[in-house]
Amino acid sequence: MAAVPLHPHPSHPRRAHGPARAGRLRVATYNIHKGVRGVGPGKRLEIHNLERGIQALEADIVCLQEVRLFHHREARRFQRTHQGWPAGGQADFLAPEGFEVAYRTNAVTRHGEHGNALLSRWPLGEIGHHDVSDHRFEQRGLLHVPVAWGGETVHVVVAHFGLVHASRVRQVERLAAMLREEVPAHEPLLVAGDFNDWGERLDAPMTRIGLHRAGARADARPGPATFPARVPVFALDRVYVRGFRCEAALVPRGMAWARMSDHLPLVVELEREGT
Repeated sequence: MAAVPLHPHPSHPRRAHGPARAGRLRVATYNIHKGVRGVGPGKRLEIHNLERGIQALEADIVCLQEVRLFHHREARRFQRTHQGWPAGGQADFLAPEGFEVAYRTNAVTRHGEHGNALLSRWPLGEIGHHDVSDHRFEQRGLLHVPVAWGGETVHVVVAHFGLVHASRVRQVERLAAMLREEVPAHEPLLVAGDFNDWGERLDAPMTRIGLHRAGARADARPGPATFPARVPVFALDRVYVRGFRCEAALVPRGMAWARMSDHLPLVVELEREGT
């Protein structure tokens, strides 16, 4: 697969996105770690750098996990920093100019809420959310949004799966049930997110429900590694597709990216099968 052009450093100023590549859909998935890095006195706000980083990806669709709707304690902590805590939800703050935004909460905590988000250059349909929490210690969800692209509907599901393999298998089953109910079999589909599949065991159950992994290597080795950000070893962040072929896949590298989240983003370029 060819390399995906990408700005090497997410430092250029905010700007409007240019026209989409004809016939090609550029998709990014990124776990943003709630826009904050570090612990204790060394904790730092990264949401403003993430805004520039998402601009640099130049994606048509951006699938985000661990996105804050609000967090009262963190907002108080960072309100007097140079740029400050965003006034609204992180999804709206991160969206490039002209993009539509979908967000739904997965987890409710003592001080706030966080969940999955979709940022799209293309118009969005009705937003759906499905709780796929497998036990009381992890709150997980699926965000399902139809996207109007190229004269047809592309169904996008943003996923964040659990830390236990058995939970992830059951979450695939619940994903399959949702797709049977809500996504016509002839319409294209992509499922993107953080799958927490450390052992590379999730491709088989996903294949059984009709999805194949974008960017997977022909020699059966995993696709590009995205975690941990400083020295990526595990390909936890993925895009699974139906009705598309993957023309290119890339994970941006460098210290600027490594600082922003414990994950790196994955970018894939997709074309419709049969074109």
